[in-house]
Amino acid sequence: MRSIQYGTKEIFYELQRSKRKTLAIEVHPDSSVHIIAPVESSVKDIDLKVEKRASWIIKQQQYFEQFLPRTPERQYISGETHFYLGKSYLLKVIAGNTNQVKLKAGRLQVTCKETTNQELVKKLLAKWYYEHAEKKFNKIAIDAFAKFKEYDIKMPTVEIRRMAKRWGSCNTIDKVTINPEIIKASSKCIEYVLIHEMCHLVIPKHNKEFYNVLTSIMPNWKKWKDKLENKLS
Repeated sequence: MRSIQYGTKEIFYELQRSKRKTLAIEVHPDSSVHIIAPVESSVKDIDLKVEKRASWIIKQQQYFEQFLPRTPERQYISGETHFYLGKSYLLKVIAGNTNQVKLKAGRLQVTCKETTNQELVKKLLAKWYYEHAEKKFNKIAIDAFAKFKEYDIKMPTVEIRRMAKRWGSCNTIDKVTINPEIIKASSKCIEYVLIHEMCHLVIPKHNKEFYNVLTSIMPNWKKWKDKLENKLS
C-alpha cells in the first residue's frame, strides 16, 4: 500500500505490476484505488502519474461515496449514542471543575470546565478515544501477531493515525497503521483489521495467496469485516 499527498488529502493506492505498456488507474466502488503499472516503471514515476490524476481520482471517490451508508452527523450533546468497543453508550455532557471523559453507569460522561460547547466535547471525546486506542490496539496486536508463528516476519510497529477512508494500512515491511476510529468497533473487528494488515507482511498484494493466509489465520474474517463495515460506515 502506497500513498501520495494531494493538497490536504492523502490518496492511498494498491500497486500491481504487469507486462502492459501503459499505466492504468482504477477507482473501485469502495473508493479504493488500484494502479496497474508496467514492470519497468519506477515507483517515483508511478507516484507522479497518480499525482497528475489525483483530481480525477478524488472526483471518482466522491461519486461512489454518495451511494455508501452514512453515520448521522454528531452534535455532541446529551442523549446522543456513541460507540466504544462495539457497545453503544448514551452521551451525557455536564459542567464541572475539570475537563474529562469517563464511562460511568453505562453512559459516556463528558465533563467540561466552564463551558459545554460542541467543539470542546468533540475534542475531549477524540482525545479519550485516542488514549484508549493506544492501550487496546497494542494488546490486540501482540495477540494477533502470535498467530503468525509459522511465518518468518517480525512484530511490526503499530502506528495510530487518523485516515479519512481506511481502517488500516501496512508498509509491507515493518509497520502497521490503524485508524483510532476503529476503537468504536468490537475487539474482534479490531483484531481482523490488525491481522489483515499483518498478512501484508507475508503477501504484499491482495491476491489469492493473500486471502489464503488471511483465512488460515482468521477463518471467520468475513464475518468481522461485514460487522465492521455495517457498524461504522
